[in-house]
Amino acid sequence: MTSFTKETFAVVDLETTGTRREDDNHIIQFGCAIIKNMKVVKTYSFMINPHRDIPLAVQNLTHIHNVDVAKQHDFSYYAPKIIKILKNTIFVAHNVNFDLPFLNYELVQHGYEALTNRAIDTVELTKIAFPTLPSYKLSDLTDQLAIKHLNPHKADSDAYGTAVLFIKAIAELEKLPQATLNTLSSLGHGLTRDTSWVFTKIADQLRQQKRPLGKEYRQIRTIVLRKQAAKNGREQTTPVATFPVNKVKQNLFKEKINYRKPQVDLINQINAFLQEADQRALLIEAPNGTGKTFSYLFAYAYQLYTGRKLVVATPTQVLQEQIISHEIPQLLDVTGLDLTAEVVKSSSHYIDLDGFYQTLYQGANNQLTLILQMRILVWLTKTKTGDLDELQLTSYRAPLFTQITHPGDARVASSFAEADFWNLARQRQEQADILITNHAYLANHYHDTIWGQHPYLVIDEAHRFDDNVISSRNDSFQFEALWGVLNHLRNMLYYAEDSILSQYGNDVQCNFLLEKINPAIRELIHVLNQLQRLLYSKRSKAVNQTTLANGNVQLSFQTTDLFPKKGKFRAKLTEFQRKLEQVQQKTNQILFKLENDLDTSTADQEAVLSELTTQLDRLDFYVSKSYQLSDLLHRADKLEQEGFIVTLTDPQDPLSANLNWIMLDASSELKQIYDRFDHISFVSATLTSENDFTFTIKQLALTDLQPQTYLGKSTFKLAAHLDVLTVTDAPDSNNSRYDRVLAQLIENDLNHKNHVLVLMTNLDTIREVFRTILNSPNLRDFEILAQGVSGSNNRISKRFAIAKKAIILGADSFWEGIDFHECGVDLVIAAKLPFESPDQPEVRLRQKQLQDRGINVFQADTMPRAVIRFRQGMGRLIRGEQDQGQFLVLDSRLWTKDYGKVFLQAIPVEAQKISLKEVRKKLENYDKRRYKTDH
Repeated sequence: MTSFTKETFAVVDLETTGTRREDDNHIIQFGCAIIKNMKVVKTYSFMINPHRDIPLAVQNLTHIHNVDVAKQHDFSYYAPKIIKILKNTIFVAHNVNFDLPFLNYELVQHGYEALTNRAIDTVELTKIAFPTLPSYKLSDLTDQLAIKHLNPHKADSDAYGTAVLFIKAIAELEKLPQATLNTLSSLGHGLTRDTSWVFTKIADQLRQQKRPLGKEYRQIRTIVLRKQAAKNGREQTTPVATFPVNKVKQNLFKEKINYRKPQVDLINQINAFLQEADQRALLIEAPNGTGKTFSYLFAYAYQLYTGRKLVVATPTQVLQEQIISHEIPQLLDVTGLDLTAEVVKSSSHYIDLDGFYQTLYQGANNQLTLILQMRILVWLTKTKTGDLDELQLTSYRAPLFTQITHPGDARVASSFAEADFWNLARQRQEQADILITNHAYLANHYHDTIWGQHPYLVIDEAHRFDDNVISSRNDSFQFEALWGVLNHLRNMLYYAEDSILSQYGNDVQCNFLLEKINPAIRELIHVLNQLQRLLYSKRSKAVNQTTLANGNVQLSFQTTDLFPKKGKFRAKLTEFQRKLEQVQQKTNQILFKLENDLDTSTADQEAVLSELTTQLDRLDFYVSKSYQLSDLLHRADKLEQEGFIVTLTDPQDPLSANLNWIMLDASSELKQIYDRFDHISFVSATLTSENDFTFTIKQLALTDLQPQTYLGKSTFKLAAHLDVLTVTDAPDSNNSRYDRVLAQLIENDLNHKNHVLVLMTNLDTIREVFRTILNSPNLRDFEILAQGVSGSNNRISKRFAIAKKAIILGADSFWEGIDFHECGVDLVIAAKLPFESPDQPEVRLRQKQLQDRGINVFQADTMPRAVIRFRQGMGRLIRGEQDQGQFLVLDSRLWTKDYGKVFLQAIPVEAQKISLKEVRKKLENYDKRRYKTDH
């Protein structure tokens, strides 16, 4: 390290009674680590009496209690010492805009001057230096970067951890190519306080060394990229690969994977299916942890030397990554085959280098955008794929992504053409033998040529395939949002301070165009409102009405009730389309005039031009939506499969109506997908209800294909891994005591657990239980996460995997849609049997459709779905032979209702009947037995 040998850094962390310093909150601990010559040379720690009680939540977080500070000096005693420690240092903190202002507030309150030290924020610094980490909380960073951090949320330990983190971040930044450092330095001025100085200092110092660009990099314009290359096609050295008999398999598996008869039987079953030319589909149910993925890859691999590809579709990105990074390498290691595999995903997952380069020179970006741009600049020196998912963001909705995600076109004339990540990915995919994608992408792109001729298909986690196909087809027309776009457009054109009329109204042609578009917008809004009133007028025909937590009302309709054949909506929609296109065309004419004939050279004028382009893009979007809706309403074959939901943001206002359409039956879509592929295997741990595939065959529209079925066996004794407890005396879930009993169990009985998944069926109950347990002293070591409260499901899953101890309160996809391969789960609590709520619009519409056909909804639909979801919830525990855990069912209907027997039959081990009082002891005894076994 050469850049900071002469500077002294003081890395500070404070623990306080609360975050709002003006509300009688004070410092209770001051921690500081001094860095000289980029080494920690001294640390300080002062416990400080705040002369007030420490809130319980703070005590739980910091483990600092009132008794710990009661006999300590107050801040007035330590203030002079702190000032002396920090004199002539550069102030560093993890979230410096909390620590420095809080410390200065205390100093000023005690008669001292505020500190004016140069100040650096390590949150921003580490986001840029380590752009692909899943979390930038201090405790997570120290874990991920192997920094010793003995007492998280104690100021002395946090200060030392932050100091080591700061040193590592500087070392990482000093490795970057000079061109990258130069661009970081030029962008950094919008960072917090003096954080930009770090980048400027490093760039200036290293520029003097005139370092050559490393051989692993290439530079295009000012962007430095890690070199990549499209894979060359495989030389077909093995014209025919012979499927091995069992004895040969034993030799192949030796010292690589265990030879397990149930797994080999599954491999042989799939191979036999592939040899039967007249067979199209195979349904496979095999328990978790039995090597399903390896089995189907092994069986299909020997069929791929004829130029045909294997396509594997999974529901989640996590599973895709597991296959590409673990299962495929294991397959190649065991078999010795020379196959290649690639992940196939939408172009929007890849960075558009042209778009990103342009954003670097737009100026006037907000701080979040600047940090994201700087992270991406560093990431581009490391990534070999350009896949934005590598950044591990919990959301990709930042405005920057609309400019930098790849549109999926070929780049020929671009400076970045040779390095275009999306087109290089397509080249690799064309040459690959195995393509891994997700259910939704397959559903929307099954006709793509990338899959090759007569490709094979495996649908993994097949119990979710029809739901994912349906989700990919569901859509909406948000009339209120379009109304907002139109009003914003009028404001831009006429009424804003920097409106186009005020800037260019003197131009005769521009003024003529402005005069024409205003009445067109007003007419469009009028017709839009008529469509809303037509929808609102049908509310008495709704088959179901649901009021959401935010006050919105959802009205569920069958097609014929909302859009009768002689209704007015279709004709009015045609008029609406015509007027919408007129506004679109007139807006385009104004944009063309501004771009080609008028002076738009100033920054303000460029901003107006950019905003007008954005509004035109939004109008294009709604034109496309209107045609999508019109096409749907004019196709009788499609309408039979659809249901509609009218959402009212104000139940009393017709002009608050918006329209959603949802597919109720995916049969025709599924059949079109199947027609594109050959020898399709549907694989899951839960395809049967009562060992019967009938429900799944119907759901997946496989009746005409007459699929083969196969029930696999476990490769290990499940009873040694899974412990199932069923409580017989829990109050009914509709009883007012239920939430309190559940909360008390979570608070008092989980001390020895690390990762707990509480599966529920109602988001209101989740919120209530979360509020009850959030500040419980017994749970102070747990990170408590709740669906609908703690951010997106993706964020919750990441936090759960990262945290050492965590609890999720979840519903819906947490029963079956999310796996936790990184951390595992110790305990799953099924708070209720997972019956779908009939209040959900899509459920009510589907059930109504079945009722109209004379089908017994409970037996044919409700029960099989609930049993499969129940089995999936239990399956969150055992994902492999090394996993162990407990499944606790709190719903006494398991024993009191006739249908409870079906759920009990779905449990693969003996279920113990216990009382609520016995829960804690049963959980603790199991953990003690596990500890003895492990040690």
